[in-house]
Amino acid sequence: MTQTATSRLSQPDRGFGGLLARWGLPAPLFLGYVGLLLFMVGDGVESGFIAPFMADHGAGDEIHASYVITAYGVAVMLASWLSGALSELWGPRRVMWIGLAIWLVFDVLFLAVAVPSENYPLMLITYGIRGFGYPMFAFGFLVWITAVAPVARLGAAVGWFYFAFTGGLPTLGSLVASFTNPVLGHYGTLWLSVGILAAGGLLCVLGVRERTGFTRLAPEGVQPVQSLVSSVSIAWKNPRVGVGMIVRIINTAPEFGMLVFFPTIFADQIGFGEGRWLLLVSVIYGTNIFFNLIFGVASDRIGWQRTIFWFGAIGCAISILLLYFVPTSLGADYYWVALLVGALYGATLAGFVPISALLPSLAPENKGGAMALLNLGAGAAAFVGPAIVSLFLGPAGAAGVVIIFAALYIVAAVLTRFLKLPEATRKAIDEDVSLQDVTAVRP
Repeated sequence: MTQTATSRLSQPDRGFGGLLARWGLPAPLFLGYVGLLLFMVGDGVESGFIAPFMADHGAGDEIHASYVITAYGVAVMLASWLSGALSELWGPRRVMWIGLAIWLVFDVLFLAVAVPSENYPLMLITYGIRGFGYPMFAFGFLVWITAVAPVARLGAAVGWFYFAFTGGLPTLGSLVASFTNPVLGHYGTLWLSVGILAAGGLLCVLGVRERTGFTRLAPEGVQPVQSLVSSVSIAWKNPRVGVGMIVRIINTAPEFGMLVFFPTIFADQIGFGEGRWLLLVSVIYGTNIFFNLIFGVASDRIGWQRTIFWFGAIGCAISILLLYFVPTSLGADYYWVALLVGALYGATLAGFVPISALLPSLAPENKGGAMALLNLGAGAAAFVGPAIVSLFLGPAGAAGVVIIFAALYIVAAVLTRFLKLPEATRKAIDEDVSLQDVTAVRP
């Protein structure tokens, strides 16, 4: 095999780049990870209060606010799929530029026009279209990572991706909001988030000079329609990839769903107040970002599938029940217990990190299609979670919705048993090459 730019990433190096490589972080993409963190901080500032904010500024109530968030989730789902397919055709960097532009334009319209006028239809349109922005940016970068990182350390590389991703959304984003809301108010904090996100986005797309992401990843001759069809047809041509997409949906659907109704439950009904609720969110995802690294690195050693099954699916089924039922049973006087069970949920949520390494590795002959379905699953979670809340919060109540989420995690555990690596990928792991080189590896 000829030496490529991506395979050279697996060679030992000295200095800062060598240190990053030993940590499993592709050194040429370092500024991209930093920029992604800032981008997601800007995106995550709103996560702990956006539903009540919209209810008070045009939506009318929490249910109508959930419709806006569901529309946003539909856009996220579509954009997540497109980010993988279009990155194959145009290169990840161009897709990231498009995502950054969409987010900034439509968030400014949402804040400058829809919110001041309390125009609910315009709120649906602008906030909904804004949903195309962050998946194209963030998951375009994830495609870039999976293209250049050696397969043997791909779990660690995507662990760093989710360290940055969840470090911003909603961990540091919620922490920023907890300090700025009392000073700037919700509206001022939302404007601050625009500046933070723009700074991170520009650092990422301008700071990373690794050339793989500048060009198309698909073979020459592959046309747009063919690429988009391939990114869907792989679900039945390679059923394990389709199963993996479902597992990826279940991974974060409860996370997006609980952010719709948990603010009211924890801040008002239990009595923690907004400040302590936002701190709880920061603890959940602060724990999560460190365990993203722990499980990312550990999964390269103990196995991606085993990590997802035990620490991700089974762990989350237990911890999400504890996260809701323990605080609601004990009340506001036992806030420290809520912090403990919140940290447990954040840790187990990180057990799903290896799915981003596992899914493209299931189809080395069509890794672009697999990445498109992976991203579709990630985006669909932003729709499925709030949709479950919209459908079942009324008839089943908050407790019933949480039980549904726990049952979904059990389903994910069962499905994970079917996700076994093909021989070609195992060979690539042994030879320490990247997914971009996998198709050149022969069993």
